[in-house]
Amino acid sequence: MLHTEDLSVSYGAVQALKSMNLTVPRGEVTAVIGANGAGKSTLMRTLAGLVRPQTGQVLLDGVSITGKKPEDIVRMGVALVPEGRSTIPELSLEENLRLGGLWRDKAGRLESQQKVFDLFPILAERKNMRADTLSGGERQQLAIGRALMSDPRCLLLDEPSLGLAPLIVTQILELVSTLAKETNIAILLVEQNAVTALRVATTGVVLNLGEVVKSGPAQEISSDEELRHAYLGY
Repeated sequence: MLHTEDLSVSYGAVQALKSMNLTVPRGEVTAVIGANGAGKSTLMRTLAGLVRPQTGQVLLDGVSITGKKPEDIVRMGVALVPEGRSTIPELSLEENLRLGGLWRDKAGRLESQQKVFDLFPILAERKNMRADTLSGGERQQLAIGRALMSDPRCLLLDEPSLGLAPLIVTQILELVSTLAKETNIAILLVEQNAVTALRVATTGVVLNLGEVVKSGPAQEISSDEELRHAYLGY
């Protein structure tokens, strides 16, 4: 389980996150939704160790990961799939995957790689092809697969639907939901596509100007018309 306590982040005079309390249980997808500038990407970068919090702490299964280096946070069990599907185009799919578990022993890498291939069969079929030959949806599968190579207990997905066709978005997020249930990892999903995100999530968190304005069952948030109009724009 990932948990934040009174997490605050500032960029100079701008308060990006304000005393945020958030819990991401294992075996579930927790969706954080909100408009541009709500603080979603700042939250993900802070959890991954790329931004240092001003106050508060981040706990993974009760152990503080606050202020740790990003590479140490990965080793402790938190993996980030950043916005933009940052795979390396010149490398093969298999080489991209190997980078995700570079610090692990060979047996651990091979075990995780097989799990990735079981989850995303298209990657197994094309493992020797260059990453730049893939479609957008396939590159997103590769980016998620590379994060899974570190054998995380918590997976952070930052805007995985960006630039993808609606049908592909649905397929990717349904796979994410299956992944959470079958592997018992905690998944934090940040999305602007609120409708689809809430459909696959167990819990929804609405973020506005760095503050949590609503947290609860995803279905309940999705059906709250006043909340949708005020913060989600649909």
